[in-house]
Amino acid sequence: MSALIQTVPGRACGSCTLCCRLPEIEEFSKPANDWCGHCEPGRGCRIYDTRPGLCRDFFCRYITDAGMSEIWAPEISHMMVYDQGPQITVLVDPDHQAIWGSSPYLEELERWALEAESSGGYVIVYFGDHLTKIEPRRSA
Repeated sequence: MSALIQTVPGRACGSCTLCCRLPEIEEFSKPANDWCGHCEPGRGCRIYDTRPGLCRDFFCRYITDAGMSEIWAPEISHMMVYDQGPQITVLVDPDHQAIWGSSPYLEELERWALEAESSGGYVIVYFGDHLTKIEPRRSA
């Protein structure tokens, strides 16, 4: 059983369904960047009430981290961010593959990389069939 996840008051998934598209979901034999067969894009999950624990327990960082600004709302950023142990994972909507490298996102990713580095963490961005490790931005 998973621990109770605290969500940020006023933040909800709304019409966002990126978590149904971007990650690989082995339980459904769903490859990364393909829609889950149970998802109605922009509407939600057709098996919401009986969805598996993997889906039930997942919340992106925007929903759980009050420190993330509104620019990181997945429907605005076209990215889904979550933590995997020491790794901050960023999955980019394949319809908007270049957005992660634009301002203000790249600067924020570099800041996260610097903050994560002190505890052995790092930031990885997946876009299309590519991935990159974000290098920390250091002040001049």
